[in-house]
Amino acid sequence: MFLKNCSLSFLLFALVPSTIAANHGLRAKRLNHHHCHHHAPSSNGSLGSTGHEATVVATTTQSAALPATHTHRTTIRATTSNSPPQPVTHSSTTSVGYPISSTFTQSQTTPTTVGTSRLTPNGIKAGIAGGDAYPFLKDHIGWWYDWSPRPSKPGMPIAVPMLWGVGTTDSTDAARLADFKKIKTAPPFVLAYEEPDCPPGFGSAGVSVSAGVSGWESLIVPLGNRGTLIGSPSMCKQADETWLADFRSKISTDWDFTAIHINKNNLAGVKKDIDHYWETYKKPIWVTEFACVNDHNGFVPCTDQEEIDTFIKEIVPFLEANEHVYAYAYSNGLGLGDVWPLMKGNSLSASGRTYLAAISKYH
Repeated sequence: MFLKNCSLSFLLFALVPSTIAANHGLRAKRLNHHHCHHHAPSSNGSLGSTGHEATVVATTTQSAALPATHTHRTTIRATTSNSPPQPVTHSSTTSVGYPISSTFTQSQTTPTTVGTSRLTPNGIKAGIAGGDAYPFLKDHIGWWYDWSPRPSKPGMPIAVPMLWGVGTTDSTDAARLADFKKIKTAPPFVLAYEEPDCPPGFGSAGVSVSAGVSGWESLIVPLGNRGTLIGSPSMCKQADETWLADFRSKISTDWDFTAIHINKNNLAGVKKDIDHYWETYKKPIWVTEFACVNDHNGFVPCTDQEEIDTFIKEIVPFLEANEHVYAYAYSNGLGLGDVWPLMKGNSLSASGRTYLAAISKYH
């Protein structure tokens, strides 16, 4: 979509000074991690589903309460409408390019150019975490990942690489780290660290802040400097997290979007998590895993199909309409029971069909 004959207003997302700031294993075992409280989680078109925003990433340097060389990767958003996104009836996929980032000084209030939203892959928010259901959903998603450094499948959805851990959790983590170091071409997006705030194992990387900072500076920041949009580490403890603020205060270069995990069984819990990350970090949000889980007293995956269907039918429109969410992915990791997974045998499960129907309304 080209922004023609529109009255554009530009909003600079101010960054809060940061003094306060897969190995998708069996998540249920995290019940033993009492410190995770009740928030222990699981494992190319137009402007796309939103149809209302154009974004360009720019880089500024600030010193307030951050390391002297800390670089903010600040997002400029151009809004073309105040109304929420509306479902569409087509299902075609068209590729769009990635415009060159605009660079500006802190005193400037508008970017020099505005292109299609780089923060929403292919202009389509919907995605999947895990690739087994990809053949059935690829025409309706903008992106996907599988917790590995170099995911690859044919088709238009963007495969997003991930630096899962720092190579110390197990042999798979070590192999992924070695493979990540072999990346030659800067990808459009990259994710960093799978739940470093929970102990290693059962799907969490278990990374110390100091080790996380070291890996970020040596492996993630160089990709950002070459144009890749970088996602934050994704927390295990959801709204109870504290790791990320400490990490942010020690890195030289901020992330472009906050990657979060949501494991809830009601919309109120979903809103709480998103509000926490938006209010704390003031960055565009990618929900890189969401699943239907009762986490009130532990971690209990939903098993009732009607409850799951209701959750999917509520969360997808909510994420599509939320102005702070730029991408989201249905988690297809292990440890989520027998009813939630997208696949049953070689076909979509009932839950998978419900997700497909929900996202098909938007693309």
